[in-house]
Amino acid sequence: MILPIVAYGDPVLRKKAVDVTQDYTDLKEVLSNMWETMYNASGVGLAAPQVGLPIRVFLVDTAPFSEDPDFSPEEQKELEGFKKAFINAQIIEETGKEWSFNEGCLSIPNVREDVVRPENVTIEYLDENFVKHQETYSGLIARVIQHEYDHIEGVLFTDKISSLKKRLIKNKLTNISKGKTNVDYRMRFPEAKGRR
Repeated sequence: MILPIVAYGDPVLRKKAVDVTQDYTDLKEVLSNMWETMYNASGVGLAAPQVGLPIRVFLVDTAPFSEDPDFSPEEQKELEGFKKAFINAQIIEETGKEWSFNEGCLSIPNVREDVVRPENVTIEYLDENFVKHQETYSGLIARVIQHEYDHIEGVLFTDKISSLKKRLIKNKLTNISKGKTNVDYRMRFPEAKGRR
């Protein structure tokens, strides 16, 4: 089932998400709905808070980047095959040279900004079968993981840009929170102030 994506301004996007246990109700269905929602919105990642659930779950599928000619054939192959669910993830360390990349977010439609992040990430997480993994990723896969991980920590990519850029996009963000934006996927907008 395609779920509405929560828009910028909703308090759930600012909450630090909580761990889920193996007996979490309908986790398989939640994951299935999140995959369907992400693909419907042409996303490469989606975190549970973005569908209104304050739990430590996010998905990544970097296949859409695999056709980008800026990447080498090896990188394209790696991006094409990377699809994972991360449950109760914890970043162990971020290392390497910091690099900039233009990021966007399904909860903040039509806003893209350059964000600087470290090149590598080591992350510990559970897969859909609650098997524990600790893995290190680099490049674009690391970046998508870092972006989605931020969501379960209550952090948005707009928190990582300069105060000047924040001022320049302030009106766009306000409009998104009021539902004044054009998207081709379902969204849920926070109540406008003064409305009941």
